[in-house]
Amino acid sequence: MNTIAPASAAQAQQDIAEEFAFFGDWTERYQYLIDLGKQLPPFRDEWKTEEHRVHGCQSMVWLVPSGDASRMHFEATSDSAIVSGLIALVLRVYSGRSAAEIVATEPAFIQEIGLAKHLSPTRSNGLAAMLVKLKAYAAEKLS
Repeated sequence: MNTIAPASAAQAQQDIAEEFAFFGDWTERYQYLIDLGKQLPPFRDEWKTEEHRVHGCQSMVWLVPSGDASRMHFEATSDSAIVSGLIALVLRVYSGRSAAEIVATEPAFIQEIGLAKHLSPTRSNGLAAMLVKLKAYAAEKLS
């Protein structure tokens, strides 16, 4: 996984689409998602609070914002391997960006790599809930 954040959220999404294009089928793509999730940085237990929990996810997901409107960072984790991989993708696109870029960026990569068609409805809802919460944190910094 690339540890240096691309210059823009748009570039991060393009990189993700190119990476997923290498895999011939969804079994390989799911395995790649699981591998990405295993590379998430350690998440501190004291962050696993109700305040940071993302509701709407079937699995347990926590999202912790930091930074200010000029540059926001997010830490996140899940008790699900595939959801952890989804978190890794979301953080690549949104973490380390300005609040304005976060709010303005639509998660086009979800459609581009075919995730929308291959996630269960509960995982899709959870991913949507995570994006809503992340964008809400960014919007708060702008107000």
